[in-house]
Amino acid sequence: MIEINPKSNLLEEKTYRYTLQDVPEPRLFRDMYPYTEVPKIPFNNRRVPMNMPESIWITDTTFRDGQQSRAPYTVEQMVKIFKMLHRLGGEKGIIRQTEFFVYSEKDREALSRCMELGYQFPEITTWIRASKEDFKLVRDIGIRETGILVSCSDYHIFNKLKMTRKQAMEHYLSVVSDAIEAGLRPRCHFEDITRADFYGFVVPFTNALMEMSQAAKVPIKIRACDTMGYGVPYTGVSLPRSVPGIIYGLQHYSEVPPEMLEWHGHNDFYMGVANAATAWIFGACAVNCSLFGIGERTGNVPLEAMAIQYAALKGTTDGMDTSVITELADYYQSEIGYEIPPMTPFVGQNFNVTRAGIHADGLLKDEEIYNIFDTGKILGRPAIVSVSNVSGLAGIAFWINQYYRLPDEAKVDKRADLVVKIKEWVDAQYQEERQTVISDEELVALVKQYAPELHARYRRARHEA
Repeated sequence: MIEINPKSNLLEEKTYRYTLQDVPEPRLFRDMYPYTEVPKIPFNNRRVPMNMPESIWITDTTFRDGQQSRAPYTVEQMVKIFKMLHRLGGEKGIIRQTEFFVYSEKDREALSRCMELGYQFPEITTWIRASKEDFKLVRDIGIRETGILVSCSDYHIFNKLKMTRKQAMEHYLSVVSDAIEAGLRPRCHFEDITRADFYGFVVPFTNALMEMSQAAKVPIKIRACDTMGYGVPYTGVSLPRSVPGIIYGLQHYSEVPPEMLEWHGHNDFYMGVANAATAWIFGACAVNCSLFGIGERTGNVPLEAMAIQYAALKGTTDGMDTSVITELADYYQSEIGYEIPPMTPFVGQNFNVTRAGIHADGLLKDEEIYNIFDTGKILGRPAIVSVSNVSGLAGIAFWINQYYRLPDEAKVDKRADLVVKIKEWVDAQYQEERQTVISDEELVALVKQYAPELHARYRRARHEA
């Protein structure tokens, strides 16, 4: 059959509709995933078109996947973070949704208090076990959408669930049907999609879900989960590792609308952010993230990274308040006690700190020389110069003003007693043949010793923020 593709307006040959391949033995892609070796990245040189939707957005899993790998948040912490996510996402709701657990009294209390705030964005959704009791629970709470786990690789179907593909598919479809019957919008989490038989299971299963969606007139969302971080953004990579191939295939062979297509990635091979941006570019409206990438093993896609990627791809922040990223980082470190690795982009202690002497000299003359963008304007976090034996009084004063984010009227001059005392301490260090730069921790201790009122005022300001 030859039909016009409404997206490309070109004639396309549609001679085959993929059906379930109910194989007797699991297909584990051992040539690609040998396990005793680094996974291989094979190419078939098949290219698919870029097709970024007009509207793209971020969904959040900080309170679900992000909470599985750390100590549980308190109710107050969850409410505070939710408020900041709302401010970060802006009025247009670039952070469109966030998902909660509902099993503990604490989680339900946090969910209830967040719902009481009345925000349109982020919409609160849940993730639950596939049971009628759980469906009733979230429906009674007032939730409209919930995530449902539908593992799709043979690793899970055969080796974990002990089912055949046909049995798994029938089970999943019955669960989704129960969710619809309970009055919920299902979000199907295609766990381990980057090790799944794409044409033998993923596409036929998705086709059945889309048919169910049309019959029930209820949208069914597909979350493509790169559970182990195997996804690759490169052009021409073979399935099931190809992120462009997965997104294109779900749209082209299963006709999943872009607004119903979501990418959920992990960072096991340092590909998390690149894969998420690629999913946007090739047709998914949503990418699922957690704050600071906190999540299973090496973590999820960092939400703050995708906020910056959004601005880079769209040429606008679309009303996002990106300075909240810094507020969130401060809150996590000072109030929650989470230690952000110092070299983490955008939020780590050292991310926009210049240490090399020659770089510091350039930064003092023109910060654009060694700063990635105006971090003061975009993140509320000006560039900082590390202090060493060549910093001088001006360099020390610059560090204090920038590190403590002092307003113009409160900035210290290079002739201030505080600066002179610190300079004397620094000079003594290098007279004893010190070779390293002075750490921020050492400088903070000196400020606390010589100007305790400044330090206290700074700590109060961070706490109030």
